[in-house]
Amino acid sequence: MPTAPKTFFIAPTALHSGLTSICLGLVRALDAAGARVHFFKPVSQSTESTYSDAPTRDLSVHFIGAKTLLSPPKPLSLKYAQTLVSQKKTDTLMEEIIGLYNEAAIDADVIIVEGLVPDRNEPYTAKLNVEIARNLDAEVILVAAPKNLTPAALDEHLELAARIFSSPQDPDVIGCILNKVGAPQNKNRSLSFGDSQPDNRFSGYDYEQACKIFNDKHFKLIGSVPWRYDLIAPRTLDIAKVLDTLAINRGDIEQRRVSQISVCARTVPNMVDHLTPGTLIVTPGDREDVIIATCMAALNGVPLAGIVLTGNLQPDSRTLRLCHRAMETGLPVLSTRVDTFTAAQLLSSLDTEVPIDDLDRIEKVMDSVASAINLDWLKARFNLVKEPRLSPPAFRFQLSERARKAQKRIVLPEGNEPRTVQAAVICHERKLAHCILIGKESEIRMVADSQGIQLPGDIEIVDPDIVRNRYVGPMVELRKHKGLAPDMALAQLEDNVVLATMMVAMNEVDGLVSGAVHTTANTIRPALQLIKTKTDAKVVSSVFFMCLPEQVLVYGDCAVNPDPNADELADIAIQSAASAETFGIPPRVAMISYSTGSSGSGQDVDKVREATRIAREKRPDLIIDGPLQYDAAAIESVAKSKAPNSPVAGKATVFIFPDLNTGNTTYKAVQRSADVISIGPMLQGLRKPVNDLSRGALVEDIVFTIALTAVQAAQNKQD
Repeated sequence: MPTAPKTFFIAPTALHSGLTSICLGLVRALDAAGARVHFFKPVSQSTESTYSDAPTRDLSVHFIGAKTLLSPPKPLSLKYAQTLVSQKKTDTLMEEIIGLYNEAAIDADVIIVEGLVPDRNEPYTAKLNVEIARNLDAEVILVAAPKNLTPAALDEHLELAARIFSSPQDPDVIGCILNKVGAPQNKNRSLSFGDSQPDNRFSGYDYEQACKIFNDKHFKLIGSVPWRYDLIAPRTLDIAKVLDTLAINRGDIEQRRVSQISVCARTVPNMVDHLTPGTLIVTPGDREDVIIATCMAALNGVPLAGIVLTGNLQPDSRTLRLCHRAMETGLPVLSTRVDTFTAAQLLSSLDTEVPIDDLDRIEKVMDSVASAINLDWLKARFNLVKEPRLSPPAFRFQLSERARKAQKRIVLPEGNEPRTVQAAVICHERKLAHCILIGKESEIRMVADSQGIQLPGDIEIVDPDIVRNRYVGPMVELRKHKGLAPDMALAQLEDNVVLATMMVAMNEVDGLVSGAVHTTANTIRPALQLIKTKTDAKVVSSVFFMCLPEQVLVYGDCAVNPDPNADELADIAIQSAASAETFGIPPRVAMISYSTGSSGSGQDVDKVREATRIAREKRPDLIIDGPLQYDAAAIESVAKSKAPNSPVAGKATVFIFPDLNTGNTTYKAVQRSADVISIGPMLQGLRKPVNDLSRGALVEDIVFTIALTAVQAAQNKQD
């Protein structure tokens, strides 16, 4: 018989505890642990989402559908639930809820059930929470926002909340998640919306040690989520909706976020200190001096949130022409009919709820909550009876954890590139790697300042002009068989990628990441010349980690070898299987062709068949099969008819393509058509890890590539 899933009922202790955020973060955390986690919301209290013109829908169910592959059943309305309770039909209500729960529970290891928010105007909510948790045989996790509570006051608050579930037949309250720890208490945000520092009076409490309730072995502090401003930062688009603005220039209105609001009606010298990254300038529409000063800051690279011009006043067309170049940087310029005072009032009371269409922000919220959960303790509350799957969140979580343990030094030759600088700082904050930036310190610091980034004190910056000469001799020695002369070596070392590659070759750093502004060839060629291949590798090849919604697959080779022969293709398969295993993916290798088994013939399919034979001979321990068509390798129902006896068909995790044309086309088709994240290409077969970036890489892409390189370096050392 299938094992019943473990059920956690999440109940808030008060209004504004952040219930939805915690539920979504728990789904993310358990997914990262490899559990088949499902979500269920029995009764909906949602009305219309803040800032949105979309029809009314439940926010939790909407965000779960948008950020996962789950399709939870539609919750019952609170009004309907209240009607049944008032008619003494609670049993009928529970029967309906259990029916919906069973829909959500199919094939689940664990289910997160979102309870109701207590409200004085809705007297049935507390009773309904108890009834639902009891009937679902759930363990209860409380959610509380400490606000300005001392540990003693928080003890009392949690004890009162837990007492609701305290009768013998009621479910167990196993613990609590604290949310928004250290949130500032100042509600007046009209001039300083982005008070980005937590309130130290309250964030300094060690609630786990100071609260008596957490010393009870039956009541656990399951997570403590710190308050962060970026989790409530609105987009400029959200401000535009609140003030009902007209766009003079939309710019990056959907991407830029407001970290501070500055109401400016002062002279230029007195306002320049307010022109910082993320600041929204609110000023009367006839203050053209303020408009021009703001545009000057934008031209200097400061990513302001935008300008709001009040009083329905439009700047002169000549002023707008003068500011045209600043607007081309993406600076939003908006006009509103309301006056400055009214605009400040509206902005001071801005709702911090995540808008229904702000999926980037809800992604940050989910990751923030997930990272604060005591996952090991929570996993101990349920047993996985199936092999854990490596979902994309699980892959990223595992990758980050292993990178932290590795503590490797990764050199970034594009040290003054803005995304690279941001990624290096994030890696230091998350302790994923010790990054070394190549470039002029003044340039790197200027880039950091323009982005509003504080460079960590221990980040390492290497000036290429100072160190270049000491690599000439070693480079000549490495390339003497090619007749490299010192003057030629010095000229090649003008390229920071070459210089950084020499640092790797001389064991001064553990790995290299480049490609944000360089081509793949610029990154790979110096590595092939100076680092060279491993002794047991026939070729240097590449893999992409394809983060499909349900699992992560490995594709190889999609970036390096145009037309490998059978020997080389077998080597790529063995390398790719090793890479999969390194990153926690059980390798089941499918050798892809246009034919499955013995159904076809021809030079191309014969090459794949021979490569499969060679790979099996070299590595009899590997689960490998081929030739297989892609659908036979990936889809279980197709595999049953095309390759019923294959150990790989229908459940392949590593896909080896016969040539670069097929591999590159397939990975890009899957990436774009299915809208999935692909991490890579990761090079394999080199003595030291060197990895390439897409020139369109996002900051987070660079962060994970650095982490991936650190893990590779650690694995190389073990090998």
